[in-house]
Amino acid sequence: MTCWFEGPLAAFDTETTGVDVETDRIVSAALVVQDAPGLRPRISRWLVNPGVPVPEAATAVHGLTEEHLQRNGRWPAPVMYEIAEALAEQAVAGRPLVVMNAPFDLTLLDRELRRHRASSLGRWLERKSLHVLDPRVLDKHLDRYRKGRRTLTDLCAHYGVPLEGAHDAAADAQAALEVVRAVGRRFAGRLERLSPAELHTLQAVWHAGQARGLQAWFALNGTEEAVDPAWPLRPDLPAAA
Repeated sequence: MTCWFEGPLAAFDTETTGVDVETDRIVSAALVVQDAPGLRPRISRWLVNPGVPVPEAATAVHGLTEEHLQRNGRWPAPVMYEIAEALAEQAVAGRPLVVMNAPFDLTLLDRELRRHRASSLGRWLERKSLHVLDPRVLDKHLDRYRKGRRTLTDLCAHYGVPLEGAHDAAADAQAALEVVRAVGRRFAGRLERLSPAELHTLQAVWHAGQARGLQAWFALNGTEEAVDPAWPLRPDLPAAA
């Protein structure tokens, strides 16, 4: 029987106006689907005119200027619908979805759906649950004592995965997918008997523990930075009084 990391996988990534999932916007997104290792992936891309200013700091990361997005991007409402439909299709097909730092991209998508479609990501996933694989959570749990950063660039270097065109949504999604395959192979003895559904549940526990550890480290160093333990989707903020 083929192990999940040698079978069909999909991967999702976004580029944004910033790092606040509650207020920032998606400017580009990509879904990469690969039926087996070595096969050419099918790639869907979206370019979005967010309807808000695009900070120069964000453009410096992904290269998408406000002028370019206004000229070539589509309005958010139909794009968010298409992305949500595409992710729901992966769930129905039983294809695990790789998302690097899932609480960021999936929460941002959820907020965009609420903003532009008066809906939520959960509404699209009512028919079938999505099984998420987060290379950051997996690597941090399986190789917890390794020192150094664990960005996508770092993980690609560590696992020998090429990353060309970093901070392009399609390139990042494809690289994250390959990192997950590499993690699966390296830690096959600990992962091959677990299904994607079981791993999804375990990652929520692992991420919560990792968040508590990071929070403690911040406190030890006098930093008042909160770390959300929720995974793969952050809960709604309480309504303002």
